Formats: sequence, C-alpha cells, structure tokens
Amino acid sequence: TTHYLFIVVVAVNSTLLTINAGDYIFYTDWAWTSFVVFSIAQSTMLVVGAIYYMLFTGVPGTATYYATIMTIYTWVAKGAWFALGYPMDFITVPVWIPSAMLLDLTYWATRRNKHAAIIIGGTLVGLSLPIFNMINLLLVRDPLEMAFKYPRPTLPPYMTPIEPQVGKFYNSPVALGSGAGAVLSVPIAALGAKLNTW
Repeated sequence: TTHYLFIVVVAVNSTLLTINAGDYIFYTDWAWTSFVVFSIAQSTMLVVGAIYYMLFTGVPGTATYYATIMTIYTWVAKGAWFALGYPMDFITVPVWIPSAMLLDLTYWATRRNKHAAIIIGGTLVGLSLPIFNMINLLLVRDPLEMAFKYPRPTLPPYMTPIEPQVGKFYNSPVALGSGAGAVLSVPIAALGAKLNTW
C-alpha cells in the first residue's frame, strides 16, 4: 500500500513541479516570446520528474505515463479557458509525450541503465521537445491576430506580442531552445536520479 501511495504522490508532485516551471501553457499572446524559456524549463523539469519517477518504479513506459498526466491536466485547463469564451487556439497544449517516449525507449534499449537514461535520454528530450512544440505552434491560427483579438487581462507590457524574426538561425527559438534544453537536461536529470537514491 505504501509503495503505490508513494507512486501517486510522486506523480502528482512531479506534475505540479513541471507545470509550474515557466509558462507551462502556450498562451497565444506570449507563445513566441516565451518559447526559449519554455523549452529550457520544460525539457529540464520533464526529465527530472520522469527520471525520478521511472527509476523509482524501474519500469520503461513510466515517463510516457507521467507526460500523459501532464497532457491531460493541460487539456482540462484549455477546456476551462474555452468555457470562459476564448477560442480553442487561445491556448496550445504542449507536446510532452513524444519526448518522454524517447526517454522510455532509451531506458529500455540500454537495459535499464540509469546513467544512459540520464545522459542519452536527457539529451534526446532537450533536443526533441523544442522541435515538437515549434511544430505544434506553427499549427496555431495566426498567433498575432489571436493575441491582439483576445488579450489576457493580466498581460504585462513586456509580454506584448512581437513579430518573430524569421530566417536567422542564430536568433532561432528552436536553435536556442534545443541547445539550452539539451545541455541543461543532463545535469538536472542527474540531480533527479541522485534524489531518487536518498
């Protein structure tokens, strides 16, 4: 009983930890300006929670389950905004599940080697999460139009929507997000694994 209770506690607390790391929902009015921050925060926190949770259970597939919990939570939040009269495109649900599947695949392919899961899996999450989410954001119906038509009442001046720079790789959100996410996911995942051994 204690074992399963602890699994539930880890799942709930890890989810809360991840959704509070930066802006866990892509609001249309801040989607592009927050992309790098989101990529860094979410890739590292996804790896921390998933590694901790996965190593505790020792079961490949746990990271995907963990990402699914967060996805369901976010769709509930999206539904709440929709019920308030905002359009469906006002919120874009982040894509965690494919990156978590890569982490699970790494853990399974390396025969449950936790160091390989941290190094290889953490890097794969850091590289893939920004790309999956950029594709997701590209499907949104004209973000600038949505942002100005349906602004959040609490939108600070520094978060005013801006036209994104296109075609400059050194200023690319995907490049910055993938690079920073991949670099930071590994040491933070190691911290998560260390916490798991205490």
